[in-house]
Amino acid sequence: MKKLLLGIALTSVFVWANGYSQADRIMDMQKMAQAMQDIQSGFFYNNADIVKAGVKDLKETIIKVRPIDSEVNNKDIYEKWLENNQRMTNKIQKKIKKKAEDIEERFSDGDAVQALQAYSKISGQCMKCHVNLRKW
Repeated sequence: MKKLLLGIALTSVFVWANGYSQADRIMDMQKMAQAMQDIQSGFFYNNADIVKAGVKDLKETIIKVRPIDSEVNNKDIYEKWLENNQRMTNKIQKKIKKKAEDIEERFSDGDAVQALQAYSKISGQCMKCHVNLRKW
């Protein structure tokens, strides 16, 4: 039992030690952009499998996005507050995940118009993050 607990503790230390870098964030953003393109292609080709694959990739990737290590470890309280609004990030992640599920459900039910509206709302959430948190 002690070995099992020690193994779990060491594994979690190694996972958290890697952190989340700017390169990781860029990679996740690229994956989400590709997922959004896949969803859009699925709409245009009227292919539910492509839409489902894009939704799956989007939902898997959005949960990985978080502040990078330099933002988390910043000692200046004001800069940390400006750069690291984790609560806002969490809200945006939840909304994107919910709307992605809506896309899959609505498109599978044959309601492409509502699926496209959910897609548009996801794009709005993406821009909200980029404008407010990333200062575009």
